[in-house]
Amino acid sequence: MKEKNRRLLSLDALRGFDMFFIMGGGALLLSVSSFFPENVSAFIAEQMGHKEWHGFAFYDLIFPLFLFLAGLSLPFSLSKQLSLGKSRLNISLKIVRRAVLLVFLGVLYNGLLNFDFENLRYASVLGRIGLAWAIAALIYLWAGKRVSVVVSVVVLLGYWALLALVKAPDALPEVAVYSMEGSIVGYVDRLYLPGVLHLGVHDPEGLLSTLPAVVTAMAGIFTGDFVRQKRVKEYSKVGIMLLTSLLLLVLGYLWGLAFPINKNLWTSSFVVFAAGWSLLLFALFYLVIDVVGLKRWSFFFRVIGMNSITIYLLQQFFDFHKPVQTLFAGLISLFPDMYYPSLYWCCYVLICWLLLYFLYRKGVFLKV
Repeated sequence: MKEKNRRLLSLDALRGFDMFFIMGGGALLLSVSSFFPENVSAFIAEQMGHKEWHGFAFYDLIFPLFLFLAGLSLPFSLSKQLSLGKSRLNISLKIVRRAVLLVFLGVLYNGLLNFDFENLRYASVLGRIGLAWAIAALIYLWAGKRVSVVVSVVVLLGYWALLALVKAPDALPEVAVYSMEGSIVGYVDRLYLPGVLHLGVHDPEGLLSTLPAVVTAMAGIFTGDFVRQKRVKEYSKVGIMLLTSLLLLVLGYLWGLAFPINKNLWTSSFVVFAAGWSLLLFALFYLVIDVVGLKRWSFFFRVIGMNSITIYLLQQFFDFHKPVQTLFAGLISLFPDMYYPSLYWCCYVLICWLLLYFLYRKGVFLKV
């Protein structure tokens, strides 16, 4: 890689790859899988949905991967801002403003303007990203990498101990400590989180589970800090990241035997296991795009990745199904009915991507 300080194209591409599945890619893959053998189709269908409680599917990786990538970009951003003479206090205020804005956008996404505050869900995906990323960023900014590592280990072990030893006071005796009703995580949400909870008695983006999510962002920060190191050769970086990812996957799996891998609780084993997959994917994208230099294929994903929050919000506020029906219904009708779902979702993804490409060409990017 010739330009050490240039924008990481692999970061944008992987972020776009991640958001692709939210942008209709998951539904597209699911519809195409109907043409595969039954066992393959069933496997893809399982991976394109969240696990109901314990366990891990590909779709459970989308959120932590995005948070991991948000952390990964931080060391590059901090280095640039500090080199321009910005103070740590100034940077901290910017971090806090970003967190507040993301929390606000998350509540707006959930229906803030309906003014039904009693039935409003205040926890959100964007809010979790804003808070977890900001806490991780502030710790790294003011305390440095070594302290951040110690904090990460303490949080993961402490969270495990808390959930294992403290059961929800309002849970029935026969309810398991890691269940939705028995977990202290849901109890804290029921007690302190206003409005409605996403799962009734528990919210996947609630208060207490934000703590281990901080470590997910921190894992990305550590990765970004490592990639910035100039003393390590590029292929050596890739090798180290691949090896580390495999170690994290093994550790996460083994930890999951005692502390179940669970996205809803954002368990410590989930943090480690998801970090392993996130690092593995980034290492592969980094190798192919930034080290080997094979970039053209990634343009489709980079267009999405550079405006990922934009398309996430737009899909909530605008009905992209209408232009698909208006522009492509006649064309799709020319094909046999068995192809309808696949063609429909292909057109949906195309509409979304063309909008993002228009913004890309105009240099319009939503930065929060």
